[in-house]
Amino acid sequence: MADPLNHKPKYVVSSTLSAPEWSGSSVLPDLAAVSELTKAGGGELHVIGSAQLAAVLLAEDLVDELRLMVDPVRLGGGKGIWPSDGALRSFALNSCTPTSTGALLLHYVRG
Repeated sequence: MADPLNHKPKYVVSSTLSAPEWSGSSVLPDLAAVSELTKAGGGELHVIGSAQLAAVLLAEDLVDELRLMVDPVRLGGGKGIWPSDGALRSFALNSCTPTSTGALLLHYVRG
């Protein structure tokens, strides 16, 4: 998994980081920069491992699809990604693929 990531452009949303060490990384200082990047049409953007950023992007209506992995392991309280503003965001299940370990790979698109 590391090799494809090492050869693609990467964007880090941060108000404190100025010089990321990972080759090919650029800092986006705020959501306006994320919005501009999506409008530029440079392809898909993926959020990997940041529930906080996912929640903000969902709250700002900047998410077109969700790819989630549900694993039947209790790790603790977990982190939610759904904004608490009460606004509905409609996503429709596009596919559900079970893995050999019992996890589910879920793909939702804007409904």
